[in-house]
Amino acid sequence: MATNRRILTKKTENVSNFINNYHSDVINEVEESITNNRVVVVGMAYNPHVSKVNKILGENGVQFKYLEYGSYFSMWAQRLSIKMYTGFPTYPQVFVDGTLIGGCDDTIKELNEGTLFNDLKKK
Repeated sequence: MATNRRILTKKTENVSNFINNYHSDVINEVEESITNNRVVVVGMAYNPHVSKVNKILGENGVQFKYLEYGSYFSMWAQRLSIKMYTGFPTYPQVFVDGTLIGGCDDTIKELNEGTLFNDLKKK
């Protein structure tokens, strides 16, 4: 039986303020991109799952905005701020119409089985 991951809801004001202000410039950039683009992929260099999502979206004619934050060797704090913001622990993070749909496996599943991307594909 699967259990749901619990999300900590009891935080002091100090902790909440820290989370809300941790690399807020990065979060602002992500939010702006999500607002102005139907599909946004947030990723990092050298990550094979990010490369796979970018490739498969392109091959399927889905236009998307790509935001890259460092690699395994850099910008870990900026990527951490995004993980804190979304609550999603891995990359890529794929947003469609303002909603986080998940990562690589979730995106491929939606492309293969769902209708989420159908109206986004170039004819």
